[in-house]
Amino acid sequence: MPELTTENTRPRVVIVGAGFAGLSAAIALRKAPVDITLIDRRNFHLFQPLLYQVATAGLTPSDIAWPVRSILRAQRNARVVLGTVTGVNTDAREVTLHDDSCHRYDWLVLATGASHNYFGNEAWAPVAPGLKRVDDATDIRRRILVAFEHAELCDDPFERARLMTFVIVGGGPTGVELSGAIAELAKVALARDFRRIDPRQARIILLEGGPRVLAAFPESLSAYAQRALEKLGVEVNTSARVTRCDNEGVIVNDERLPAGNVIWAAGVAASQAAQWVGAASDRVGRAQVEADLSMPGKPEIFIIGDTAAMTSADGSPVPGIAPAAKQAGRYVAQAIAAAVQGKPRPAAFRYRHYGNLATIGRHEAVIDFGRFTLSGWLAWWVWGIAHVYFLIGMRHRFLVAAQWMFSYLTFGRGARLIAGTEGDVRIRPKDVAPPG
Repeated sequence: MPELTTENTRPRVVIVGAGFAGLSAAIALRKAPVDITLIDRRNFHLFQPLLYQVATAGLTPSDIAWPVRSILRAQRNARVVLGTVTGVNTDAREVTLHDDSCHRYDWLVLATGASHNYFGNEAWAPVAPGLKRVDDATDIRRRILVAFEHAELCDDPFERARLMTFVIVGGGPTGVELSGAIAELAKVALARDFRRIDPRQARIILLEGGPRVLAAFPESLSAYAQRALEKLGVEVNTSARVTRCDNEGVIVNDERLPAGNVIWAAGVAASQAAQWVGAASDRVGRAQVEADLSMPGKPEIFIIGDTAAMTSADGSPVPGIAPAAKQAGRYVAQAIAAAVQGKPRPAAFRYRHYGNLATIGRHEAVIDFGRFTLSGWLAWWVWGIAHVYFLIGMRHRFLVAAQWMFSYLTFGRGARLIAGTEGDVRIRPKDVAPPG
């Protein structure tokens, strides 16, 4: 148990990251005799499982994000600090921010999440954006919509076809969900919006390096998901090895595939939190932690969520999904509250897996509960209930659910707005037809 500071009678808990793990820890400590400082570089909590819907113009950012101060306003022992962490002094027990301010801690919880992993090909990032933040989603949405606008003005049929080709790299849940949503955007929402092009002719191509999509699911569900995608018009290519991404498209299995948009959904890498505290990490930067999710040799530091290589009590790896992050946050809060009150720490963290879920468009989903599986329309409803009710954990969730469902089913009136610069999707000037 760490030695507490003497100038403050209440232990100080600093939590870095207001995602599912960090926010769950803060809320679970609401009755503990501690003072909490929650630090994040954004002022909102993002419901990341629905981020792909913002990227495909189904929802607006405000539908899936809430101000952290609003969430914690009734919690008297918590305060929120907007800032970017630049380092941690583990000897002085201080967290340093970008403005050189410091926040001292008795207990530290690092829950800073993950970013895109290009497996050493960082030069691909500008032309193949990933999807982890609101900014990523709005950028991808803009690129998609601008591609159709440019195609509308283009006279060259080959260039028009390139602009209306969308390649998604990675056949996990994010890639599958993006592919299905883009297909429905092109073939339903935009179908009658243009005069010179038919958005229904757009090509949506999903590239997966392994033998099947949704590799974490049973083979039967993977096969069902692929059939559902193909029914939407998505071209699914497995065993597809991408060796280059550029402004013209991708090179896959040594063949050039022209595309106006490439979206990266092939992997994640942990944040720099392990480096801040000098923790050992795995090949994607996730910190190695003890069975109680603390840093080896530093029992006052907990590292959770996508930042850590968490394992359950039986030694099995914990997946990087929202329910796992929330369970880890609540567990760490329980451990801190017990230690502060002089009680023994709880037993090793045990992750309870409630199932894998993935949606394919607006009427199909697949769910793996372990002992049994679901697919189709019923699975889609279960997916929706799980996301809205079990993951959000907010008051008025039914009002929020109604708003989301209406926006989702109607492609939200304001969701198709183009904002920001247009320089990402390139069209050759000679191919642009004059107005009118």
